[in-house]
Amino acid sequence: MNEQKLIEQAQHGDRKALAELVKLYEQTVFNFSFKICRHKDRAENTMQETFLSMVKNIHQFSGQSKLSTWLYRVVANHCLMLARSESKYGYTSFEDEEALIDEKEIADWSVAPDRVTENNELKMVLDKAIEKLPADYRIVFMLRDVEGLTTEETAKIVELSVPAVKSRLHRARAFLRNELNDTFSEDINNNINE
Repeated sequence: MNEQKLIEQAQHGDRKALAELVKLYEQTVFNFSFKICRHKDRAENTMQETFLSMVKNIHQFSGQSKLSTWLYRVVANHCLMLARSESKYGYTSFEDEEALIDEKEIADWSVAPDRVTENNELKMVLDKAIEKLPADYRIVFMLRDVEGLTTEETAKIVELSVPAVKSRLHRARAFLRNELNDTFSEDINNNINE
């Protein structure tokens, strides 16, 4: 059954259709929640709150955007509220994200071990830089550069104008570029002094 039909049935109270929609978007919502909230428990809580909001408000979904866009907006709002209510962000590394990958995936043994080490180091540096981004900027960065959504889709999700999204994305990228440059410059200086 196609998604539009499921949405229509869910809007008319069909619990099986609602369950199918949850099943269809469960992994996407959790992964995005985790990337924004940066903590497994917060991501699980956000996922539950998102689907609770979907169940309560599916009748308000107009179909003018994709359901995924609507769900991204709900996740973003829940994560922002959570971030604003907490003074400190917990540290979660990209290694934790790798646990989200389906266990059936087979390791790629064609990559040399030194490249794996370099990639892991780069992931750690990037993760620390992303962690320093304010939640408002992190959400825009994740939607555009990690999830691959368009600027227009991102603007709808975060309820900002397209120029505001472009501005936040530009600032987030500039911040990350500076953080990476500082880290790598420091590493180069340390290696020269050794």
